[in-house]
This record gives sequence, structure tokens and C-alpha cells, in this order.
Amino acid sequence: MFLGTYEKQLDGKRRLLIPQEFRTADNGAQNGVFCFFSIASDCLEAGGDRLMAEYVARIEALPFGSDERTAMEEAFYAAQRPLSYDSGGRITLPEGLCQEAGLGEDVVIAGMGPRFQIWDRKAWNARRAASRALARKVMNGETTRAAGEGA
Repeated sequence: MFLGTYEKQLDGKRRLLIPQEFRTADNGAQNGVFCFFSIASDCLEAGGDRLMAEYVARIEALPFGSDERTAMEEAFYAAQRPLSYDSGGRITLPEGLCQEAGLGEDVVIAGMGPRFQIWDRKAWNARRAASRALARKVMNGETTRAAGEGA
């Protein structure tokens, strides 16, 4: 599982050091990660084999050729960038992904269980209070959102 939050910096070549704890065989990310613009948030989403399996299962559960399946295929498969680690454990983020997610030099890597997200630090800090408030509501049973619905 990808756990923890790490503040990092992108260098001039858009290289990002992925925490050593994230680069394991257990989560399928020992050689690299899959990375794409998040479907649910304004950040990048990444992970290993477990993440890939979860998205594949969700996509394959939809009727072939349906608008919903095509949208998911475009958002996940077509946007996918497999990224390998260099000898220092860094990935190089494509410029287009950095621009789409609004990443500056200072970023946050947030572990999210089977995946992790890469946020611009200012955007991450701006959303934290609202996210915590929603988590409190969930813990207190105050939400009516059905399981699996997006934010």
C-alpha cells in the first residue's frame, strides 16, 4: 500500500524522487509506475500493478462500446504514461502531465492505499481543510453519498 505524505521538489528536468517505501514488489511498483491525470481530482494519479488491476476491472465491468466505458478508457488507458525509475529512484514526469495538473516546483506525494497522487503543494494545502471536514462527516455517518460515487 502507498501510505504517507511527502513534500518533494521537481527539478528542472521534471524529475521526482519517489519515496523508497513506494518502490516495492508488494504494490507492483518496484520497477516503475503508471501515471495519468486523475479522473477525480486536479492532480496526477500513479501506482503499480494493483492500481492497474483496479481500473481494468472497473472498465471491463462496463458494456463494451458504451459511452461510459469509452470515457473511462480514454481517461485511463489513453492518458496512461508508464514511467520507469532512474538509478536514483526518480521518475521523469512528462511536461504535458505537469501542465495539466498545474504542478510547480514544490509538490506533495500523497499515499492513497493502492495508488498515490502528485499534487502541486499550494493546491494540496488549499484542499486539506475541506477534505478533512468531509472525512469527519463520513466518520460520523453524516453523508448520503453512495459507495463508489465520485467527489
